[in-house]
Amino acid sequence: MKNIILNINKAFDHRVRLGIMSVLTVNDHADFKRLKELLGVTDGNLASHLKALEKVQYIKVEKQFIGRKPNTKYYTTNLGKLEFKKHIEALEKLISKK
Repeated sequence: MKNIILNINKAFDHRVRLGIMSVLTVNDHADFKRLKELLGVTDGNLASHLKALEKVQYIKVEKQFIGRKPNTKYYTTNLGKLEFKKHIEALEKLISKK
C-alpha cells in the first residue's frame, strides 16, 4: 500500500487543481473564463491555483489579445500530463485495493 501512495501528487490535493488538470487533460487548452465557468470558482481562487500549477511546470500559459480584449489560454505540459496520469493511476489502485 505504501508504494501506491508515493505517486499521489500533493500538487493535485486541492479540488480546484484537480479540476484544472482534468479539464486541461481532456481538452487541448482552456481559457481563464472557461475554467472559471466549469469549476465555479472566483477569479482570485482560480488564479492562485493556476499559478501553483504553473510554478511546478505542470501547465503553461499563453497570453494574447483577441481584438482589444486580453485572452489567457492554459495548456498542460508533458510533465504535467505525466504527473497527472501517475496521480490518477495511484488513486485508482488505492480505490481498487480490498
